[in-house]
Amino acid sequence: MIRHVDEVPAGADLVVVGAGIVGAATAFFASRVGFDTVVLEARPGVATLTTPASTGAFRLQFDNRQEWELVRESVDIFERFAEVTGQDRHLPGIERHGYLFCTTDPARAAAQAALVERQHGWGQDDIELIDGDEVRHRFPYISPDVLSARFRAGDGFLDPVEVTRGFLAGSGATVVTGCPVDRIAGTDDCVTGVETPRGPVRARRVVVAAGPFSGQVLATAIGQLLPLSIVDRQKVVVPDLPEVPPGAPLTIDDDTGTHWRPFRGGAAVLFTDPEAPATVPKPFVPPDPENAAMVLDPASPRSAARIAPFWREVWERRPAWTAVTGQYVVTPDHRPFIGETPLPGLFVNTGYSGHGIMGSPAGSRLLVDVIVARQEVNPFDLTRDLDERERDVL
Repeated sequence: MIRHVDEVPAGADLVVVGAGIVGAATAFFASRVGFDTVVLEARPGVATLTTPASTGAFRLQFDNRQEWELVRESVDIFERFAEVTGQDRHLPGIERHGYLFCTTDPARAAAQAALVERQHGWGQDDIELIDGDEVRHRFPYISPDVLSARFRAGDGFLDPVEVTRGFLAGSGATVVTGCPVDRIAGTDDCVTGVETPRGPVRARRVVVAAGPFSGQVLATAIGQLLPLSIVDRQKVVVPDLPEVPPGAPLTIDDDTGTHWRPFRGGAAVLFTDPEAPATVPKPFVPPDPENAAMVLDPASPRSAARIAPFWREVWERRPAWTAVTGQYVVTPDHRPFIGETPLPGLFVNTGYSGHGIMGSPAGSRLLVDVIVARQEVNPFDLTRDLDERERDVL
């Protein structure tokens, strides 16, 4: 059971700000090293902001070794979740449908081949490079225009809300919902705790894992230090679609970034524009009325029908759909910020740039090792070189 309380305790070894999957995983690994931990969540419940708006999937197909190693560790945690967390009430519900990245562009097909070769060099040799005919043999709904694809059958789906609850239940941490942090308290030399509308909490260690609101919380102590960008995201859920193969992998148009996965007897369809302007943190992101047409209308250059023609039939029937909205927290190099800020005792765990569900379990283990000085090398430290790089398609 999650240990919910109504009143904030007077003090703790560590305070975590935010009760999404990142904050929950942080609390869990903090408990593993013996910290008395308090989790403070501004919203009325845990895992109610960006976590449930995610795709709910994981993969080991990455374009950089650092994130690949991070997510590989997270996947191991997901696979042994009951054993790791010591509880079996909240489980990930893993479904291995695979991730299928399809391209119609000869240049991108060559890039896929080079990427798969690089991934094999890291030791991830179960990623396949498949030509167009073989793609259609395995997945008959794929367009004749697709030239090649990369595929890993071991990638798949999970329930991020249940993972969040499982981490919190396994942590034994004190969880206070409906309790925003007004200010991080401290001197010039160290953190002393946090202030909330329900009173202060003394602590020598504070971790900010507040998703889109992380920058605002950090600014109460260290100003606008971290270059975090907030980007709105939209997920279109179309239930009860007989055209969608229930065992289909997460299918990605590698040329546009539009992707879909089986969901609720139909599908969830997503596209986030890499050129989308940065915005401000929001407790609720209004649905974009044009987004559904952009990913569903075959006339759109970003339509899911571009590589999976059955979406044309879906569009002709004008099915009912709902929008699920959230925000990405993006860093300049599209890798998370995990580590200590210039104010001793103040740590951050955020900026996963769309990969928080699959990256944060291992990222949180890494952060706690940093806190207790067990980690010598941290590629996600705040002081790293932040050269921008091209973003992975998802």
